[in-house]
Amino acid sequence: MPTRKADAKWEGDLQNGKGHMSVESGAFSSAFSFHSRFEDGEATNPEELIGAALAGCFSMALSNILAEAGHTPDRVETTADVTLEILDDGGPTITTIHLTTVGSVPGLDADAFQEFAAKAKAGCPASKALAGPNVTLDATLK
Repeated sequence: MPTRKADAKWEGDLQNGKGHMSVESGAFSSAFSFHSRFEDGEATNPEELIGAALAGCFSMALSNILAEAGHTPDRVETTADVTLEILDDGGPTITTIHLTTVGSVPGLDADAFQEFAAKAKAGCPASKALAGPNVTLDATLK
């Protein structure tokens, strides 16, 4: 398996500085700042990228688990809500990541979809890497 690379550069102090993040493949490159991370500033932030990575990994894992069980999905769509809080004793901390996934899977019932979604959450590599925060899940079958 290949090793994936991403880079980040930061210039200046925390509140007034500026940064840039990119991935080796060239598929993503963006500025980030204190304002885009801790306020409502434009540009991206690390938490948003963690959410995108987890949502993508989870969707792929769920699709694979479903297909291996004979239920190839038409579609799996996942949103990750990543909560960053300032804790009294630990500073900025990702406290919760909530996944909301909706699947369109012909011939599958809602209970089975829940079971497959739980397996995907437990087994996807990004979920394993992020085992520290409280990662929660809502799964809906269309």
